[in-house]
Amino acid sequence: MWIGFGAKRYLHRLADQVGEPGRAAAAMTPGVLAELDQHAAAVRDIIAAGQAAALPVAGPVMLAGYARGLVDEAEELGWTLEVPEDPAGWTHAEWLTMRLAAVCTLDPDH
Repeated sequence: MWIGFGAKRYLHRLADQVGEPGRAAAAMTPGVLAELDQHAAAVRDIIAAGQAAALPVAGPVMLAGYARGLVDEAEELGWTLEVPEDPAGWTHAEWLTMRLAAVCTLDPDH
């Protein structure tokens, strides 16, 4: 089970790796911003559905758990995270890369 500190640490690492580059690309490319917003809305709905009477710390814990579950499943299927190096590359980013970047936009610490 995630504890608040471990979840926040995981989200910080994820933000450094994929969240910040995704936000930078979204700031420069309207299409990337729209896609990132759509992914964030979907994640928000998923988290809200599982968080009916959760404690305040559940937000970061559930975000980290959701992201970690995606990464674990993808790695089992042989996927490796590929973060586009330039903003233009984000227009062709994989679904999972965009979803992880969206998770980072929902973290109140970032």
